[in-house]
Amino acid sequence: MHLHPSLVREVLADAAGGRERGLPLFDRPVRYAPVLARALLGLHHALVAGAGTLVREERLSSVVTALVREAATVRPRLRTAPAGGAAARRAKALLDEAWDRDLGADALARAAGCSRYALYRAFRAEYGMPPSDYQRLLRLRAARRLLATGTTPAEAATSCGFADQPHLTRWFTRVYGITPATYRRAAG
Repeated sequence: MHLHPSLVREVLADAAGGRERGLPLFDRPVRYAPVLARALLGLHHALVAGAGTLVREERLSSVVTALVREAATVRPRLRTAPAGGAAARRAKALLDEAWDRDLGADALARAAGCSRYALYRAFRAEYGMPPSDYQRLLRLRAARRLLATGTTPAEAATSCGFADQPHLTRWFTRVYGITPATYRRAAG
């Protein structure tokens, strides 16, 4: 996986509250860094699985911040002023209203009135999960309502913003403990 320097610079500037910073230096090309490895694996999975924009952007930010924290020789300051609960509530309101759209982190940050990085921290502090997880829960609830009315799992997946039926099935089973098809049969 290649992270272009301009991408790293953009994520770090956002994490520093919009202040442009130079790129960090890395003195060793190979490191044992489990936190960074998990972040990279999460980003890779999101890219391969065709995850939504919000998931991909959150995971990219996690990779860049983990890379800097775990491997940079000099770590730039990443903490911005806390955005607070009001920003998280504004982002939640946008997600509640547009759960079925492929929202990006920039749209949520604009609605919240803060940087993406500050929004991630505020949202997690306020609701205990990142915005992408909350959006997924809203989509799962919508899919569950559709399944209860007899909609097929494939149609529910398409209508609710999942990449495909297996994507819905994976998450539905993980959250509710049964497959969408089983839930549909039981509800009917």
